[in-house]
Amino acid sequence: MGTCEVCGNEYWMSFEVRTVGGGVHTFDSFECAAQRLAPQCEHCGCRILGHGVEASGRFFCCAHCARQSDVEVAAELRDAVGAHPG
Repeated sequence: MGTCEVCGNEYWMSFEVRTVGGGVHTFDSFECAAQRLAPQCEHCGCRILGHGVEASGRFFCCAHCARQSDVEVAAELRDAVGAHPG
């Protein structure tokens, strides 16, 4: 039985996540795993669970947040690819 390193819950269905850097983490839920491992948007602070946006080495949850942070290349970023269907 593993103990979650975020909330301390001992759970028989806990799981390990191994990182590229060699770290091993034990969690009882994906929520706790995301809380510990997912990067935070540098503008709004939310956890980036999808692809997110990287601009000038900084991470954002979306292009809007990157533009709000005055990152130089952010004006060129868009959250959607292609033409709007309507």
